[in-house]
Amino acid sequence: MNIEAIMQTAPVIPVLVIEDAATARPLAEALVKGGLRVLEVTLRTGAALEAIAEMKKVEGAIVGAGTVVNTEQFEQVMKADAEFIVSPGLTDRLGDAITRSGVPYLPGVANAGDIMRGLDLGLTHFKFFPAETSGGLKALKALAAPSTSASSARPAASRPRPRRNGWPSIRSSASAAPGSRPRARATSRSRRWHAKRPR
Repeated sequence: MNIEAIMQTAPVIPVLVIEDAATARPLAEALVKGGLRVLEVTLRTGAALEAIAEMKKVEGAIVGAGTVVNTEQFEQVMKADAEFIVSPGLTDRLGDAITRSGVPYLPGVANAGDIMRGLDLGLTHFKFFPAETSGGLKALKALAAPSTSASSARPAASRPRPRRNGWPSIRSSASAAPGSRPRARATSRSRRWHAKRPR
């Protein structure tokens, strides 16, 4: 499964910070039962790697690792059997390692240079992050303007419909409190979208 297929599996991708690995599997079961199969576990706690392994045991769950910032962390999440990788930014070293592995990858980008670096690595899907401080929708439209082979952005709840001069498949993050009955809440902290490479 590639990153586009993963993104289109659910309208919202919960971004999870797990403090206690014992809560990971019940949380994943509840989210999957509620229709949210794609789960991003951030590497912001010491329990993250174990949480990924526990969530992988839930039937139907597609579990990835978020906040991956270097190749050492990439190797760690691969040992935990993460199915996709999300990073807050894009570096040549990390991007090259992940793209060579063939693991679905969604790097964070905040400007045209980041996008160009990603395209050079063969990437076509990106996460606009941090969306608010990077200018929000106005910045997104400005970044789309130079591209004649991209498609327009659409809300997280709807399926992308290709158009000219824009970036489709914007995805919003969702959060759920670990250890409690989760209720997905869409936010605008990160927006996921992709660009088509010029032919």
